[in-house]
Amino acid sequence: MNNLLDLIKNRRSIRKYMPDQIKDEELNLILEAGIFAPSGHNDQPWYFTVIQNKEVLDEINIKSKELMKKASTDWIVKMAENEKYHILHNAPTVIIVSGLETNNKELPYCPMADCSAAVQNMLLMAESLGVASCWVGLTTFIFEDEEEVKKLNLPEGYKPQFAVTLGYSAITKELKALPRKENVINYIK
Repeated sequence: MNNLLDLIKNRRSIRKYMPDQIKDEELNLILEAGIFAPSGHNDQPWYFTVIQNKEVLDEINIKSKELMKKASTDWIVKMAENEKYHILHNAPTVIIVSGLETNNKELPYCPMADCSAAVQNMLLMAESLGVASCWVGLTTFIFEDEEEVKKLNLPEGYKPQFAVTLGYSAITKELKALPRKENVINYIK
């Protein structure tokens, strides 16, 4: 089978990490993969914030859970109330992916899609290096808090979109791919 397809099929979202920090060389390759993602009009409207400070990561967790408790969705509130749940899964490295937001029609058209492509590139590069990863969506709660976003020191006009957790997996059992939905392709020839 194709090596890339094998990599895609074998990658899993890992939510349990060893405390060891990933190597700088691995981190730099993962970031390079994100930087080389495709983007509309080659706008490259992303900005990457790498956080490896445990106190900062724990603060993001606490603030995120406070905001999640106010959500209108029951399962999100339950997760936030779970003392054992850490929104960033206690990963030693987190990359916040931000996109340039603008009303100027000459600038990036769809930064969320472009940032998503960057995230997918980073997830696949991490897998190829033996680094576990997870694309975290629940960080949207903290990303809506202007005071918290200011702490990221983003360039003007950038808005955080996603978080990617990185580390070495603490899961020892083999994780198998979940079944895929059927009938999701339509050919028009």
